Amino acid sequence: MTPNWDDMRVFLAVAREQSLSAAGRSLRLDPATVGRRIARLEAALTATLFTKSQQGYVLTSVGERLLDHGMQAEEAMRAAAGAMAGSSKTLSGQIRIGAPDGSANYLLPQVCAKISDANPDLDIQILALPRVINLSRREADMAVTVSVPTAGKVVVQKICDYKLHLVAAEDYLTSREKIRTVSDLKSHRMIGYIPDMIFDRELDYLVDIGIDRVALASNSVSVQLRQVSFGTGVCVAHDFTLPFHPNLKKILTDQVSLSRSFHLVRHQGDQRNERLNRFAQALTHGLREEVARLEAQASP
Repeated sequence: MTPNWDDMRVFLAVAREQSLSAAGRSLRLDPATVGRRIARLEAALTATLFTKSQQGYVLTSVGERLLDHGMQAEEAMRAAAGAMAGSSKTLSGQIRIGAPDGSANYLLPQVCAKISDANPDLDIQILALPRVINLSRREADMAVTVSVPTAGKVVVQKICDYKLHLVAAEDYLTSREKIRTVSDLKSHRMIGYIPDMIFDRELDYLVDIGIDRVALASNSVSVQLRQVSFGTGVCVAHDFTLPFHPNLKKILTDQVSLSRSFHLVRHQGDQRNERLNRFAQALTHGLREEVARLEAQASP
């Protein structure tokens, strides 16, 4: 018996989430229904597709083979839907973007708001995670990253460069020892990422400066900046965040100036999806403009 598309959607969700409850949330079905659908599919194919383990629902060898075919069918369905939607003047449906929290908090909200204004029937979801977004599991339709992925069937487009500098609150700088050189930082409280939770080498800014101790740490850029804004220490900040924190001042700009790049990463199979192509074009254009606008407003 050939499985129908509805059953394949359920199968793909369980394969990606490795959990009936998580798959149910993504499909808006209760876990019991998901379990029955998987049992029905296994009965129809007279094969066991999953084994239950401590890690959750793990694909069997038969399930792995079906996954390849299921993903090909999914890509074909998405391409067909994208071609139909792409013929409309405005975009509709749902698109999810994965991003590290710096861009997710300080860039994507305003960029996506403009895209939403132009496409009122489009639902945009921003997935902010302190880790690499897993596109192969369809956690998102596309992702903004700092490093270029080295694995997976993806296409990568550079969006733009952005700048980072050391910053501190003005009241902190006036009440503490003067910071004239990088070596002076040793007598100041440094704020940064939790060292063993840095998921991308490009985010390990303090190592580049020669700082080996982080007194106050968080895996969130927003938390780090709030700590610095309270006058508790010094951190490395994206220039595009500074207009949102007017009490922060860049320091040692002649000695420390970092540059990184944003990239847009997409599923290789989505290249013919006109709907996603149009959204990606609007997103990259919006991000470039917003980074340039905010960096121009950043204090010298």
